[in-house]
Amino acid sequence: MTATLEREVKNGAARVFIVDDHPIVREGLAAQIATHPNLTLCGEAEEVPEALMRIAEMKPDLVIIDISLRNGNGIDLVKRLKAKSPNLAILVWSMYPEKLYAERALRAGALGYINKGASAPKIMEAIQAVLGGRTFLSEEMSAKLLGRVVGAPNEAPCSYVEKLTDRELEAFELLGHGMTTQQIAVKMHVSPKTVETYRARIKEKLGLTNAMELIQHAVQWAMGGNENRQSYQDARE
Repeated sequence: MTATLEREVKNGAARVFIVDDHPIVREGLAAQIATHPNLTLCGEAEEVPEALMRIAEMKPDLVIIDISLRNGNGIDLVKRLKAKSPNLAILVWSMYPEKLYAERALRAGALGYINKGASAPKIMEAIQAVLGGRTFLSEEMSAKLLGRVVGAPNEAPCSYVEKLTDRELEAFELLGHGMTTQQIAVKMHVSPKTVETYRARIKEKLGLTNAMELIQHAVQWAMGGNENRQSYQDARE
């Protein structure tokens, strides 16, 4: 945390901004924030363009971002925010598997990752940790990353899906939701040719032989929620 941010938090409530495309979820988190005198909600957004504009205006101390957004991707938003404001504290929260997304969030510039299903005290613990400039992950994920750093012999190899880059994974999921190459290009703000490149790389990394297999695996990944994603990973490992 920068010295400026430390002074702001000490002299008054830390300003928190929420980016999530589910109003009820935002309301629930806002209600939790309201119970803490050292926190105040300064704004909300449900899509990337709105978030970029309002965060620039409100200048929050902490931004809490979901991964799946109405018009864009939370990991990409983290990268864009950090490019503009390197000292901004960011916490990613999501229902997606921590095993797959936590490290991506940290690489993008977030300081922490918390599952939406965590208890209210645990979510507040994550918020306070990130505001204090500390990394926050579950104990299991922290041990996994530490094991990878020190080269622990028991550290499991990456799953196939973990080998995808952030943008490839985003394209993989959008494909699984039935979007065409052109629609994915518009959603990701890239050219259709770039999407085709993503598709080719995904097929290679997942060991798939044709477009039909790619679509089948993408649908299996995208549909069915967290349990389905975890079972897909387990089946591919």
